[in-house]
Amino acid sequence: MDDKKSDKKQTKNLDKIKSSMFSRSLSLAKLTIQAGASLASHGVTSALKSKEDKEENWKKLLQNQASLISSELGELKGSLMKAGQMLSMYGEHFLPPEANQLLRSLQSDSIPLTWEAIEPTLKKNLSPEKLAELEIEKEALASASMGQVHRARVKATGESIVLKIQYPNVDKAIDSDLRAIRTLLGTLKLLPKDFDLNPLFAEVREMLVQETNYEIEAQLTEDFYARLKDDARYIVPKVIREYSGPKILATTFERGIRVDDPLIQSLPQDRRNKLAMNFLELYFKEIFEWGVVQTDPHSGNYRIRLNPQGHDQLVLLDFGATREYDVEFLNPYRRMVKGSLFNDRELFQSSALDLRFIREGDADELKKLFEEFCFETVEPFIAPEDPRNQQGRVDKEGLYDWKNTDLPQRLSKKAFQIIRHFSWRTPPKEMIFLDRKTGGVFIFLSILRAKIRGRDLLLKYIERIS
Repeated sequence: MDDKKSDKKQTKNLDKIKSSMFSRSLSLAKLTIQAGASLASHGVTSALKSKEDKEENWKKLLQNQASLISSELGELKGSLMKAGQMLSMYGEHFLPPEANQLLRSLQSDSIPLTWEAIEPTLKKNLSPEKLAELEIEKEALASASMGQVHRARVKATGESIVLKIQYPNVDKAIDSDLRAIRTLLGTLKLLPKDFDLNPLFAEVREMLVQETNYEIEAQLTEDFYARLKDDARYIVPKVIREYSGPKILATTFERGIRVDDPLIQSLPQDRRNKLAMNFLELYFKEIFEWGVVQTDPHSGNYRIRLNPQGHDQLVLLDFGATREYDVEFLNPYRRMVKGSLFNDRELFQSSALDLRFIREGDADELKKLFEEFCFETVEPFIAPEDPRNQQGRVDKEGLYDWKNTDLPQRLSKKAFQIIRHFSWRTPPKEMIFLDRKTGGVFIFLSILRAKIRGRDLLLKYIERIS
Protein backbone atom coordinates (compact mmCIF):
# COMPACT_ATOMS: atom_id res chain seq x y z
CA MET A 1 0.00 0.00 0.00
CA ASP A 2 1.07 3.57 -0.51
CA ASP A 3 2.71 5.39 2.36
CA LYS A 4 0.65 8.39 1.27
CA LYS A 5 -2.93 8.40 0.02
CA SER A 6 -3.79 9.03 -3.60
CA ASP A 7 -4.83 12.46 -4.82
CA LYS A 8 -7.98 10.81 -6.14
CA LYS A 9 -9.36 10.80 -2.61
CA GLN A 10 -10.67 14.30 -3.32
CA THR A 11 -13.41 12.75 -5.46
CA LYS A 12 -16.77 12.47 -3.71
CA ASN A 13 -17.53 8.92 -2.62
CA LEU A 14 -20.60 7.01 -3.77
CA ASP A 15 -23.51 6.66 -1.36
CA LYS A 16 -24.58 3.39 -2.97
CA ILE A 17 -24.13 1.10 -5.94
CA LYS A 18 -26.87 -0.52 -7.98
CA SER A 19 -26.49 -3.98 -6.52
CA SER A 20 -30.01 -5.35 -6.86
CA MET A 21 -30.67 -7.49 -9.92
CA PHE A 22 -33.59 -5.31 -10.93
CA SER A 23 -31.74 -1.98 -10.84
CA ARG A 24 -28.67 -3.39 -12.59
CA SER A 25 -30.75 -5.07 -15.29
CA LEU A 26 -32.64 -1.84 -15.85
CA SER A 27 -29.41 0.12 -16.32
CA LEU A 28 -27.90 -2.48 -18.65
CA ALA A 29 -31.11 -2.77 -20.69
CA LYS A 30 -31.11 1.01 -21.03
CA LEU A 31 -27.59 0.91 -22.48
CA THR A 32 -28.53 -1.79 -25.00
CA ILE A 33 -31.70 0.01 -26.10
CA GLN A 34 -29.74 3.24 -26.55
CA ALA A 35 -27.12 1.37 -28.58
CA GLY A 36 -29.77 -0.19 -30.81
CA ALA A 37 -31.50 3.13 -31.36
CA SER A 38 -28.21 4.83 -32.18
CA LEU A 39 -27.30 2.06 -34.64
CA ALA A 40 -30.67 2.36 -36.39
CA SER A 41 -30.28 6.12 -36.63
CA HIS A 42 -26.74 5.67 -37.95
CA GLY A 43 -28.05 3.37 -40.71
CA VAL A 44 -30.67 5.86 -41.83
CA THR A 45 -28.43 8.93 -41.83
CA SER A 46 -25.53 7.09 -43.51
CA ALA A 47 -27.51 5.85 -46.50
CA LEU A 48 -26.67 8.81 -48.73
CA LYS A 49 -23.22 9.61 -47.37
CA SER A 50 -19.79 8.89 -48.84
CA LYS A 51 -17.61 6.08 -47.50
CA GLU A 52 -15.41 8.57 -45.63
CA ASP A 53 -18.42 10.24 -44.03
CA LYS A 54 -19.86 6.87 -43.05
CA GLU A 55 -16.61 5.91 -41.29
CA GLU A 56 -16.54 9.25 -39.48
CA ASN A 57 -20.17 8.82 -38.41
CA TRP A 58 -19.38 5.31 -37.19
CA LYS A 59 -16.51 6.59 -35.04
CA LYS A 60 -18.75 9.28 -33.55
CA LEU A 61 -21.42 6.67 -32.81
CA LEU A 62 -18.93 4.51 -30.91
CA GLN A 63 -17.54 7.49 -29.00
CA ASN A 64 -21.08 8.45 -28.01
CA GLN A 65 -21.82 4.91 -26.84
CA ALA A 66 -18.59 4.83 -24.82
CA SER A 67 -19.56 8.09 -23.14
CA LEU A 68 -23.05 6.80 -22.29
CA ILE A 69 -21.63 3.58 -20.86
CA SER A 70 -19.08 5.39 -18.70
CA SER A 71 -21.71 7.74 -17.26
CA GLU A 72 -23.97 4.80 -16.38
CA LEU A 73 -21.19 2.72 -14.80
CA GLY A 74 -20.59 4.84 -11.72
CA GLU A 75 -23.29 3.10 -9.70
CA LEU A 76 -22.77 -0.38 -11.18
CA LYS A 77 -19.14 -1.39 -10.46
CA GLY A 78 -18.66 -5.13 -10.10
CA SER A 79 -18.22 -7.67 -12.86
CA LEU A 80 -19.21 -5.32 -15.67
CA MET A 81 -16.14 -3.17 -15.04
CA LYS A 82 -13.89 -6.14 -14.30
CA ALA A 83 -14.98 -8.05 -17.41
CA GLY A 84 -14.37 -4.92 -19.47
CA GLN A 85 -10.82 -4.79 -18.15
CA MET A 86 -10.21 -8.47 -18.86
CA LEU A 87 -11.72 -8.48 -22.33
CA SER A 88 -10.06 -5.26 -23.47
CA MET A 89 -6.61 -6.56 -22.58
CA TYR A 90 -7.40 -9.73 -24.55
CA GLY A 91 -8.88 -7.62 -27.31
CA GLU A 92 -5.67 -5.70 -27.88
CA HIS A 93 -4.57 -8.55 -30.13
CA PHE A 94 -7.65 -10.59 -31.00
CA LEU A 95 -10.67 -8.28 -31.31
CA PRO A 96 -11.38 -5.50 -33.81
CA PRO A 97 -10.30 -2.04 -32.56
CA GLU A 98 -13.91 -0.84 -32.55
CA ALA A 99 -14.95 -3.60 -30.15
CA ASN A 100 -11.95 -2.97 -27.95
CA GLN A 101 -12.69 0.75 -27.82
CA LEU A 102 -16.13 -0.03 -26.43
CA LEU A 103 -14.75 -2.55 -23.91
CA ARG A 104 -12.27 0.01 -22.62
CA SER A 105 -15.19 2.34 -21.91
CA LEU A 106 -16.39 -0.22 -19.35
CA GLN A 107 -13.33 0.67 -17.24
CA SER A 108 -14.84 3.69 -15.54
CA ASP A 109 -12.85 5.32 -12.71
CA SER A 110 -13.52 3.33 -9.57
CA ILE A 111 -14.88 5.73 -6.95
CA PRO A 112 -15.09 4.22 -3.44
CA LEU A 113 -18.30 3.79 -1.49
CA THR A 114 -18.92 5.88 1.59
CA TRP A 115 -18.31 4.28 4.97
CA GLU A 116 -22.06 4.13 5.58
CA ALA A 117 -22.50 2.08 2.40
CA ILE A 118 -19.65 -0.37 3.02
CA GLU A 119 -19.94 -0.82 6.82
CA PRO A 120 -22.93 -3.22 6.61
CA THR A 121 -20.74 -5.74 4.76
CA LEU A 122 -18.24 -5.63 7.62
CA LYS A 123 -20.96 -6.13 10.22
CA LYS A 124 -22.43 -9.02 8.25
CA ASN A 125 -19.11 -10.85 7.92
CA LEU A 126 -17.32 -10.10 11.20
CA SER A 127 -18.73 -10.60 14.68
CA PRO A 128 -19.20 -7.60 17.00
CA GLU A 129 -16.37 -8.98 19.14
CA LYS A 130 -13.93 -9.06 16.22
CA LEU A 131 -14.96 -5.60 15.02
CA ALA A 132 -14.43 -4.25 18.53
CA GLU A 133 -10.80 -5.39 18.33
CA LEU A 134 -10.16 -3.11 15.35
CA GLU A 135 -9.89 0.62 14.81
CA ILE A 136 -10.86 1.02 11.13
CA GLU A 137 -10.25 4.13 9.02
CA LYS A 138 -13.53 5.18 7.43
CA GLU A 139 -11.88 6.64 4.33
CA ALA A 140 -10.95 3.99 1.77
CA LEU A 141 -7.25 3.51 1.12
CA ALA A 142 -7.96 2.17 -2.38
CA SER A 143 -10.94 1.12 -4.49
CA ALA A 144 -11.46 -1.13 -7.48
CA SER A 145 -14.27 -2.67 -9.49
CA MET A 146 -15.17 -5.47 -7.06
CA GLY A 147 -14.30 -4.00 -3.66
CA GLN A 148 -12.31 -1.45 -1.67
CA VAL A 149 -9.56 -1.45 0.93
CA HIS A 150 -9.57 0.17 4.37
CA ARG A 151 -6.62 0.50 6.70
CA ALA A 152 -7.12 -0.65 10.29
CA ARG A 153 -5.22 -1.01 13.56
CA VAL A 154 -5.39 -3.98 15.91
CA LYS A 155 -6.03 -2.27 19.23
CA ALA A 156 -4.32 -4.92 21.37
CA THR A 157 -1.02 -4.87 19.47
CA GLY A 158 -1.00 -1.63 17.50
CA GLU A 159 -0.35 -3.61 14.30
CA SER A 160 -1.44 -1.96 11.04
CA ILE A 161 -3.52 -4.17 8.77
CA VAL A 162 -5.73 -3.71 5.71
CA LEU A 163 -9.25 -4.99 5.12
CA LYS A 164 -10.33 -5.70 1.56
CA ILE A 165 -14.13 -5.48 1.57
CA GLN A 166 -16.28 -6.73 -1.31
CA TYR A 167 -19.06 -4.51 -2.66
CA PRO A 168 -22.61 -5.71 -1.88
CA ASN A 169 -23.96 -8.45 -4.17
CA VAL A 170 -21.37 -8.09 -6.96
CA ASP A 171 -20.97 -11.87 -6.91
CA LYS A 172 -24.65 -12.31 -7.78
CA ALA A 173 -24.49 -10.06 -10.84
CA ILE A 174 -21.76 -11.88 -12.80
CA ASP A 175 -23.96 -13.83 -15.23
CA SER A 176 -26.33 -10.95 -15.99
CA ASP A 177 -23.40 -8.54 -16.48
CA LEU A 178 -21.65 -10.88 -18.92
CA ARG A 179 -24.88 -11.37 -20.87
CA ALA A 180 -25.21 -7.58 -21.06
CA ILE A 181 -21.72 -7.20 -22.56
CA ARG A 182 -22.41 -9.89 -25.17
CA THR A 183 -25.71 -8.27 -26.08
CA LEU A 184 -24.12 -4.84 -26.36
CA LEU A 185 -21.31 -6.09 -28.62
CA GLY A 186 -23.83 -8.01 -30.72
CA THR A 187 -26.24 -5.07 -31.01
CA LEU A 188 -23.46 -2.83 -32.33
CA LYS A 189 -22.18 -5.63 -34.64
CA LEU A 190 -18.63 -5.22 -33.36
CA LEU A 191 -17.44 -8.84 -33.52
CA PRO A 192 -15.99 -10.76 -36.47
CA LYS A 193 -18.45 -13.09 -38.15
CA ASP A 194 -18.38 -16.63 -36.71
CA PHE A 195 -16.10 -15.48 -33.85
CA ASP A 196 -16.79 -18.02 -31.07
CA LEU A 197 -17.22 -16.08 -27.84
CA ASN A 198 -18.23 -19.05 -25.69
CA PRO A 199 -14.75 -20.20 -24.54
CA LEU A 200 -13.72 -16.59 -23.96
CA PHE A 201 -16.70 -15.71 -21.80
CA ALA A 202 -16.53 -19.03 -19.94
CA GLU A 203 -12.94 -18.25 -18.97
CA VAL A 204 -13.86 -14.73 -17.86
CA ARG A 205 -16.80 -16.03 -15.83
CA GLU A 206 -14.65 -18.61 -14.07
CA MET A 207 -12.14 -15.95 -13.05
CA LEU A 208 -14.83 -13.52 -11.90
CA VAL A 209 -16.39 -16.20 -9.70
CA GLN A 210 -12.97 -16.93 -8.24
CA GLU A 211 -12.22 -13.26 -7.62
CA THR A 212 -15.41 -12.80 -5.60
CA ASN A 213 -14.41 -15.58 -3.19
CA TYR A 214 -11.94 -14.04 -0.77
CA GLU A 215 -11.34 -17.37 0.96
CA ILE A 216 -9.78 -18.61 -2.28
CA GLU A 217 -7.74 -15.41 -2.55
CA ALA A 218 -6.55 -15.86 1.03
CA GLN A 219 -5.22 -19.33 0.16
CA LEU A 220 -3.59 -18.09 -3.05
CA THR A 221 -1.92 -15.26 -1.14
CA GLU A 222 -0.60 -17.71 1.43
CA ASP A 223 0.72 -19.95 -1.37
CA PHE A 224 2.68 -17.05 -2.90
CA TYR A 225 3.92 -16.06 0.54
CA ALA A 226 5.28 -19.58 1.02
CA ARG A 227 6.97 -19.57 -2.40
CA LEU A 228 8.71 -16.23 -1.86
CA LYS A 229 9.24 -15.92 1.90
CA ASP A 230 12.95 -16.73 1.58
CA ASP A 231 13.55 -14.39 -1.38
CA ALA A 232 14.39 -10.93 -0.04
CA ARG A 233 13.56 -9.29 -3.39
CA TYR A 234 9.82 -9.75 -2.84
CA ILE A 235 7.29 -9.03 -0.11
CA VAL A 236 3.92 -10.77 0.06
CA PRO A 237 1.46 -9.66 2.77
CA LYS A 238 0.54 -12.18 5.46
CA VAL A 239 -3.10 -13.19 5.61
CA ILE A 240 -4.79 -12.61 8.98
CA ARG A 241 -7.38 -15.36 9.10
CA GLU A 242 -9.21 -14.21 12.24
CA TYR A 243 -10.45 -11.07 10.44
CA SER A 244 -11.02 -12.72 7.05
CA GLY A 245 -13.94 -14.48 5.40
CA PRO A 246 -15.72 -15.03 2.05
CA LYS A 247 -16.26 -11.27 1.53
CA ILE A 248 -13.44 -9.79 3.64
CA LEU A 249 -9.71 -10.34 3.33
CA ALA A 250 -7.41 -9.10 6.08
CA THR A 251 -3.66 -8.88 5.53
CA THR A 252 -0.69 -7.12 7.01
CA PHE A 253 -0.20 -3.54 5.86
CA GLU A 254 2.93 -3.42 3.70
CA ARG A 255 4.29 0.04 3.05
CA GLY A 256 5.58 0.96 -0.37
CA ILE A 257 5.40 3.44 -3.23
CA ARG A 258 3.74 3.09 -6.62
CA VAL A 259 6.04 2.52 -9.58
CA ASP A 260 4.90 5.76 -11.24
CA ASP A 261 5.69 7.86 -8.15
CA PRO A 262 8.24 10.65 -8.86
CA LEU A 263 10.53 9.20 -6.19
CA ILE A 264 10.76 5.89 -8.05
CA GLN A 265 11.06 7.65 -11.39
CA SER A 266 14.03 9.66 -10.09
CA LEU A 267 16.00 6.56 -9.06
CA PRO A 268 19.29 5.95 -10.91
CA GLN A 269 19.03 3.79 -14.02
CA ASP A 270 20.80 0.84 -12.41
CA ARG A 271 18.32 0.66 -9.51
CA ARG A 272 15.35 0.83 -11.87
CA ASN A 273 16.98 -1.85 -14.02
CA LYS A 274 17.43 -4.09 -11.00
CA LEU A 275 13.77 -3.72 -10.08
CA ALA A 276 12.82 -4.50 -13.68
CA MET A 277 14.94 -7.66 -13.75
CA ASN A 278 13.41 -8.84 -10.47
CA PHE A 279 9.91 -8.20 -11.82
CA LEU A 280 10.76 -10.05 -15.04
CA GLU A 281 12.20 -13.00 -13.14
CA LEU A 282 9.03 -13.32 -11.08
CA TYR A 283 7.10 -13.54 -14.37
CA PHE A 284 9.44 -16.27 -15.65
CA LYS A 285 9.13 -18.21 -12.38
CA GLU A 286 5.36 -18.20 -12.75
CA ILE A 287 5.39 -19.31 -16.40
CA PHE A 288 8.34 -21.71 -16.53
CA GLU A 289 8.71 -23.00 -12.97
CA TRP A 290 5.49 -22.90 -10.98
CA GLY A 291 2.80 -23.01 -13.66
CA VAL A 292 0.84 -20.63 -11.42
CA VAL A 293 0.38 -17.07 -12.67
CA GLN A 294 -0.96 -13.92 -11.03
CA THR A 295 -2.81 -12.74 -14.11
CA ASP A 296 -3.74 -9.19 -13.06
CA PRO A 297 -0.41 -7.33 -13.33
CA HIS A 298 -1.93 -3.86 -13.13
CA SER A 299 0.71 -1.48 -11.80
CA GLY A 300 -1.64 -0.65 -8.91
CA ASN A 301 -1.17 -4.21 -7.64
CA TYR A 302 2.50 -3.57 -6.86
CA ARG A 303 4.47 -1.27 -4.61
CA ILE A 304 8.18 -0.64 -4.26
CA ARG A 305 9.88 -0.48 -0.89
CA LEU A 306 13.07 1.52 -1.11
CA ASN A 307 16.20 0.50 0.74
CA PRO A 308 19.03 2.93 1.65
CA GLN A 309 21.61 0.37 0.45
CA GLY A 310 19.82 -0.03 -2.89
CA HIS A 311 18.28 -3.44 -2.12
CA ASP A 312 14.82 -2.27 -3.17
CA GLN A 313 11.94 -4.71 -2.85
CA LEU A 314 8.77 -5.42 -4.82
CA VAL A 315 5.61 -5.57 -2.71
CA LEU A 316 3.10 -7.92 -4.35
CA LEU A 317 -0.61 -7.28 -3.78
CA ASP A 318 -3.89 -8.87 -4.89
CA PHE A 319 -3.77 -12.57 -5.80
CA GLY A 320 -7.47 -12.94 -6.59
CA ALA A 321 -6.82 -13.48 -10.31
CA THR A 322 -4.14 -16.15 -9.85
CA ARG A 323 -4.55 -19.06 -12.25
CA GLU A 324 -2.97 -22.50 -12.38
CA TYR A 325 -2.27 -23.89 -15.87
CA ASP A 326 -2.29 -27.54 -16.89
CA VAL A 327 0.94 -29.01 -18.24
CA GLU A 328 -1.03 -30.05 -21.35
CA PHE A 329 -1.20 -26.36 -22.20
CA LEU A 330 1.99 -25.08 -20.60
CA ASN A 331 4.43 -27.55 -22.16
CA PRO A 332 3.63 -26.74 -25.81
CA TYR A 333 3.28 -23.05 -24.87
CA ARG A 334 6.80 -23.05 -23.39
CA ARG A 335 8.13 -24.86 -26.48
CA MET A 336 6.43 -22.27 -28.69
CA VAL A 337 8.26 -19.53 -26.78
CA LYS A 338 11.52 -21.43 -27.19
CA GLY A 339 10.96 -21.86 -30.92
CA SER A 340 10.21 -18.14 -31.27
CA LEU A 341 13.34 -17.13 -29.36
CA PHE A 342 15.70 -19.37 -31.33
CA ASN A 343 14.11 -18.88 -34.77
CA ASP A 344 13.33 -22.61 -34.72
CA ARG A 345 10.45 -22.84 -37.18
CA GLU A 346 9.98 -26.60 -36.83
CA LEU A 347 9.68 -26.44 -33.02
CA PHE A 348 7.44 -23.40 -33.24
CA GLN A 349 5.08 -24.87 -35.85
CA SER A 350 4.66 -28.20 -34.04
CA SER A 351 3.91 -26.42 -30.75
CA ALA A 352 1.46 -24.01 -32.39
CA LEU A 353 -0.30 -27.00 -33.95
CA ASP A 354 -0.49 -28.75 -30.55
CA LEU A 355 -2.18 -25.66 -29.10
CA ARG A 356 -4.41 -25.31 -32.18
CA PHE A 357 -3.32 -21.76 -32.83
CA ILE A 358 -2.83 -23.02 -36.37
CA ARG A 359 -4.13 -26.13 -38.11
CA GLU A 360 -2.85 -28.35 -40.89
CA GLY A 361 -5.30 -27.02 -43.45
CA ASP A 362 -4.58 -23.34 -42.81
CA ALA A 363 -3.29 -21.22 -45.66
CA ASP A 364 0.50 -20.83 -45.78
CA GLU A 365 0.09 -17.06 -45.66
CA LEU A 366 -1.86 -17.30 -42.39
CA LYS A 367 0.76 -19.60 -40.87
CA LYS A 368 3.48 -17.19 -41.94
CA LEU A 369 1.68 -14.17 -40.45
CA PHE A 370 1.17 -15.94 -37.12
CA GLU A 371 4.79 -17.06 -37.08
CA GLU A 372 5.96 -13.50 -37.76
CA PHE A 373 3.70 -12.23 -34.97
CA CYS A 374 5.12 -14.66 -32.40
CA PHE A 375 8.74 -14.29 -33.54
CA GLU A 376 8.36 -10.53 -33.05
CA THR A 377 6.93 -10.82 -29.52
CA VAL A 378 10.28 -12.06 -28.19
CA GLU A 379 12.16 -9.03 -29.57
CA PRO A 380 13.35 -7.82 -26.12
CA PHE A 381 15.19 -11.13 -25.66
CA ILE A 382 16.88 -11.75 -29.00
CA ALA A 383 20.66 -11.61 -29.44
CA PRO A 384 22.22 -8.46 -30.96
CA GLU A 385 23.36 -10.48 -33.99
CA ASP A 386 19.91 -12.01 -34.59
CA PRO A 387 18.64 -11.33 -38.17
CA ARG A 388 15.50 -9.81 -36.62
CA ASN A 389 17.63 -7.07 -35.06
CA GLN A 390 18.41 -5.20 -38.27
CA GLN A 391 16.99 -1.99 -36.78
CA GLY A 392 19.32 -2.29 -33.78
CA ARG A 393 16.52 -2.29 -31.20
CA VAL A 394 18.69 -4.55 -29.08
CA ASP A 395 22.01 -2.72 -28.72
CA LYS A 396 25.49 -4.23 -29.01
CA GLU A 397 25.51 -5.05 -25.29
CA GLY A 398 22.18 -6.84 -25.54
CA LEU A 399 20.22 -4.07 -23.79
CA TYR A 400 16.60 -3.39 -24.73
CA ASP A 401 14.87 -0.07 -24.08
CA TRP A 402 11.40 -1.02 -22.79
CA LYS A 403 10.18 2.57 -22.80
CA ASN A 404 11.22 3.79 -26.23
CA THR A 405 9.89 1.02 -28.42
CA ASP A 406 6.93 0.69 -30.75
CA LEU A 407 6.72 -3.09 -30.32
CA PRO A 408 3.13 -3.08 -28.94
CA GLN A 409 1.94 -1.03 -31.92
CA ARG A 410 3.71 -3.32 -34.39
CA LEU A 411 2.21 -6.43 -32.77
CA SER A 412 -1.29 -4.96 -32.78
CA LYS A 413 -0.97 -4.09 -36.46
CA LYS A 414 0.10 -7.65 -37.26
CA ALA A 415 -2.75 -9.11 -35.19
CA PHE A 416 -5.32 -6.99 -37.01
CA GLN A 417 -3.97 -8.30 -40.32
CA ILE A 418 -4.63 -11.83 -39.10
CA ILE A 419 -8.15 -10.99 -37.91
CA ARG A 420 -9.35 -8.95 -40.85
CA HIS A 421 -7.92 -10.94 -43.73
CA PHE A 422 -8.19 -14.49 -42.46
CA SER A 423 -11.20 -14.55 -40.08
CA TRP A 424 -8.87 -15.62 -37.29
CA ARG A 425 -10.45 -18.22 -35.00
CA THR A 426 -10.79 -17.75 -31.26
CA PRO A 427 -7.37 -18.46 -29.67
CA PRO A 428 -7.04 -20.99 -26.80
CA LYS A 429 -9.03 -19.75 -23.81
CA GLU A 430 -5.95 -19.88 -21.60
CA MET A 431 -4.47 -17.01 -23.58
CA ILE A 432 -6.88 -14.38 -22.29
CA PHE A 433 -5.14 -14.10 -18.93
CA LEU A 434 -1.65 -14.94 -20.15
CA ASP A 435 -1.99 -12.08 -22.63
CA ARG A 436 -3.11 -9.81 -19.83
CA LYS A 437 -0.08 -10.85 -17.78
CA THR A 438 2.38 -10.33 -20.63
CA GLY A 439 0.93 -6.92 -21.46
CA GLY A 440 1.08 -5.87 -17.81
CA VAL A 441 4.71 -6.93 -17.48
CA PHE A 442 5.59 -4.88 -20.55
CA ILE A 443 3.81 -1.81 -19.15
CA PHE A 444 5.50 -2.15 -15.74
CA LEU A 445 8.97 -2.33 -17.30
CA SER A 446 8.07 0.59 -19.56
CA ILE A 447 7.06 2.71 -16.55
CA LEU A 448 10.41 1.87 -14.94
CA ARG A 449 12.08 2.98 -18.20
CA ALA A 450 14.11 -0.20 -18.01
CA LYS A 451 17.14 -0.77 -20.23
CA ILE A 452 18.09 -4.34 -19.51
CA ARG A 453 19.61 -7.49 -20.96
CA GLY A 454 16.72 -9.90 -20.44
CA ARG A 455 18.01 -12.63 -22.75
CA ASP A 456 20.36 -14.23 -20.23
CA LEU A 457 17.58 -14.38 -17.66
CA LEU A 458 15.14 -15.99 -20.10
CA LEU A 459 17.76 -18.49 -21.29
CA LYS A 460 18.11 -19.74 -17.70
CA TYR A 461 14.49 -20.91 -17.86
CA ILE A 462 14.36 -21.86 -21.56
CA GLU A 463 17.24 -24.32 -21.09
CA ARG A 464 14.96 -26.51 -18.96
CA ILE A 465 12.52 -27.00 -21.85
CA SER A 466 13.01 -30.13 -23.93
